[in-house]
Amino acid sequence: MKKIAILGSTGSIGRSCFRVLDQLPGQFQVVALAAGGNVELLAEQAAKCRPEVVSVANESDIPRLRELIARAGGPLPEILHGPAGIRQAAAHSSLDMLVSAAVGVAGLPATYDAVKRGVNIALANKEVLVVAGALVTAAARESGAALLPVDSEHNGVHQCMRAGRHEEVRRLILTASGGPFRRTPPRDLENVTVEQALNHPTWKMGSRITIDSATMTNKGFEVIEACWLFDLHVDQVDVLIHPQSTVHCLVEYVDGSLIAQLSVTDMCLPIQYALTYPARVTGCDLRLDLDELRSLEFERPDQERFPCLGLAYQAMRMGGAYPCVLNAADEVAVAAFLDRKIPYLGIARTIATTLDTMHPAAPKSLDDILEVDCEARRVASSLLATSQLGAATPALVSAS
Repeated sequence: MKKIAILGSTGSIGRSCFRVLDQLPGQFQVVALAAGGNVELLAEQAAKCRPEVVSVANESDIPRLRELIARAGGPLPEILHGPAGIRQAAAHSSLDMLVSAAVGVAGLPATYDAVKRGVNIALANKEVLVVAGALVTAAARESGAALLPVDSEHNGVHQCMRAGRHEEVRRLILTASGGPFRRTPPRDLENVTVEQALNHPTWKMGSRITIDSATMTNKGFEVIEACWLFDLHVDQVDVLIHPQSTVHCLVEYVDGSLIAQLSVTDMCLPIQYALTYPARVTGCDLRLDLDELRSLEFERPDQERFPCLGLAYQAMRMGGAYPCVLNAADEVAVAAFLDRKIPYLGIARTIATTLDTMHPAAPKSLDDILEVDCEARRVASSLLATSQLGAATPALVSAS
C-alpha cells in the first residue's frame, strides 16, 4: 500500500484527489494532510482517512478542528499549524508520495524537502518549478525523486513523451482555452471588469488562477514548468489556443510526427495517472466520447491581447530568479485587480515594470529564492502604491 500526504487537501486538486482514492480502495494510505482555513472539510477528510498528522493554516483553528474530528468519530491525529506544520506533514518518515497542491509559495519548502529525501511528487503547485525550477530539478536528479505533473497539459506531455526518446523531441505544444477574452478587441481590455475576468468558459477554479487563465499568465507559468520538467529550452515550448480544451498538449518529434493527448476536462484523470504511474488503471474510468466532437480548433495567441504570456517567455529567457519575480509580481497585481484597485491591463503593466526594475542575483539556495520573492512583492506593491505604471500596454515580447 502506497503511503501519501496531501498538501492543499481542501482545495480543488485535493478534493479531486479524494475522488480518485475512493475509486482505488486499498491501494493508498493517507498519512498526512495539510490545508488552509476550511476547517470543516479538513475535519471531514481527517475523520475519513485517519491520517497520523494534520496541519491547518492558523493556530486559532486547532481547537475547532480537534472538536470536529472527534465529533465525526475519527481518532485524533497530531495537529500542527502554519508553514512549519506543512513542512512537518510532508516530512512523514514513511511517505512514498507527496501530492503537492498547496496554493502559492507556501508549499515550496515542504515540497523541496520531500524531493531532497527522494519522495516522489505528484506536482500540482505551479510555484514549485516556476519559482525554484533549477533547485528542485537538481535535487530530484540527485535523490532520484520522480516529479509527476498533475496539470493536465504537463501530464499529457508526460504521457506523449513515452512514445519516443528525449533527444527525438523537437518541441512541445501546450494548449490553452483562450479564456473569456479570446475574441475581445485589445482596445476593450482596459475596461474589463472583475466579474467578466472571473467568468472562465471551461474551468471552475480559484480566483487567482482564473484571472491568470484570462491573462494567459497561467499558460506562461506552464511554459516555464515544462522547460524544467522535460529539460527543454524555452524556444522548444509553444502555445496554441484550443477552445474545445480536448487536446491538452502535443509533442512534435524530429521526424515530424505529432503525438497528442486527448481526454475529458476532469482533473481526476491526471491525478490518477500521477498516483498510479507507471501503471494505467481503470479507477475513475473517464472516457472521452469522440462522437460528440464536432471540431478541433487551433490558433496562435494574439500577443497584443495576451501580453502576460510574452512576459513569461521574457522572464524565462532572462533566467536566474526572474521567473520568481514574475510570479510574485503577478500575485500582487492580481490581488490588486480583484480588489478593484487597478484595471485589468494594470496586471501586465505591474509585471513588466517589476521585471524591468529588479536585478536579482542568480539564486543558490531556497533562502535566496524566498528573499527574491519577498523583494519582488515589495517592489510590485510599491509601484502600485505610487502609480508608477503608466497607462500604456507593455511592449510586446515574442512568445515564440
